[in-house]
Amino acid sequence: MIESLASIAVPVHTASTLALFGLIWLVQIVHYPLMAQVGPAAFRRWHDRNLRLTTWVVGPFMLAEVASALLLLAAPPSHVAPWLPVLGALLVLAVWVSTAVLQVPMHRRLEAGWDPRAHRLLVRSNWLRTGLWTARAGVALAIAG
Repeated sequence: MIESLASIAVPVHTASTLALFGLIWLVQIVHYPLMAQVGPAAFRRWHDRNLRLTTWVVGPFMLAEVASALLLLAAPPSHVAPWLPVLGALLVLAVWVSTAVLQVPMHRRLEAGWDPRAHRLLVRSNWLRTGLWTARAGVALAIAG
């Protein structure tokens, strides 16, 4: 039973984490910086639509990542050092905390309209998530073997 759970969790974990790793770098290097080009008049409408559409892309991957990370904690593959799933889960937790405490409040401020300070803080604070998901990608690849 444990090995069958691991056989499902490992590919889901790897795929979802690598997808989020790619997405966060796209967001950090392209997407968030380009927010400044939208213009104040159109920004509020653009931001609302952007959040809605981005959630449909990122949300399923984040849920798959956290679920598979928890599965790997409960049923670690026999070939994996026991600390790797723990590290992976701690990194997932850190991503979620960063999202809730740093990025979501900046998005809430931007929902009211263009705010250069909130944008600057969003871009700067998102480097934390970028680093965390980069580390997650390394952990996921190590677990995948």
